[in-house]
Formats: sequence, C-alpha cells, structure tokens
Amino acid sequence: MAIAAIVSSDPNSPSQRRSLQSRLRRWLLWLWQQEGSHGQRARGLAAGIFCGCFPFFGVQTLLGIGLASLLRGNHLLAAAGTWISNPITYVPLYWFNYQLGAWLLGPGRGWPSAEVLQREGFWELGWSFSSRLLLGSSLVGLVASSTVSLAYWYWLEREARQPLTPS
Repeated sequence: MAIAAIVSSDPNSPSQRRSLQSRLRRWLLWLWQQEGSHGQRARGLAAGIFCGCFPFFGVQTLLGIGLASLLRGNHLLAAAGTWISNPITYVPLYWFNYQLGAWLLGPGRGWPSAEVLQREGFWELGWSFSSRLLLGSSLVGLVASSTVSLAYWYWLEREARQPLTPS
C-alpha cells in the first residue's frame, strides 16, 4: 500500500512542493548553524568563497576545505562557500575576473569566444589570458570572501546577543 501511494503521488502537487521547500529550508538552517565558534564558521565560509572564485573546476571544494584547515575554519561551510561558482555563475564570474585583471595588467588577447573555450579550455589560452584571470580571481575572491564572512560573523554575533523569545 505504501508503494502505491509513492507511485501515485504527484511530485508537482502543492503538498509535495511544500514538503520539498520545508526540507530545503531546514537543510539551509542546519548548514548556517554549523558547529564551531563564530570565527571558525566565518573563516570556513571565507575560505570556500575565496577558492570558489578561481576557475579550478573539480578541485575548488578540496582547495576550500584545505584552506579552511589552514585557517582553522569550518570545513562544511568552506565546501558550501565554493558554490559561489556554479554552472549559472561561471561565465559572468570569470568574465568579470578576467576584465578586472585586464584592467590592472593591460589588455591581453581578449576574452575568448565560446567556441575557443570549448575547443581549448581556459588554461590552453596562454599566460597572457591566465595571468589576467588569476589576478582578477584573487582580488574578487579576497573582496567577496572578506565581505561575506564579516557580514556572516556580525550576523552570528547579533543572533547570539538577542534574547530567546517564546514562539
């Protein structure tokens, strides 16, 4: 009977969507309430965001966790912080990083077309391109990780100071 209920349940029904939204909300709350001091949690998030700003596809999470270990930050928040770069944000983030690096170092070969990126990839475009991308990624990573982690730390501090109110 339970199998029939699962098979016949509509995943697009309002109750299923509410259930999914509720689970997602609980998971996000759990993620933000990780163990560790406020500083450890903020340092972990900062490490992840910093590493997520670099185009090291496939190893960003490992780099974020490694940096969080060096900084004595929360590993899970470091892994989550790397999600700043994802399939939706890759192109705008790395385009901006490259433009910032090109503004500081001078114009290079220019941002490659989509065909060139598919054919060659980022790293085969040479040092002229890579140096601008890495410089821009470093600066964006420093600013983004500092800003978000400080805001998160202040938020944690404020939440800790507020008295619990009965619901």
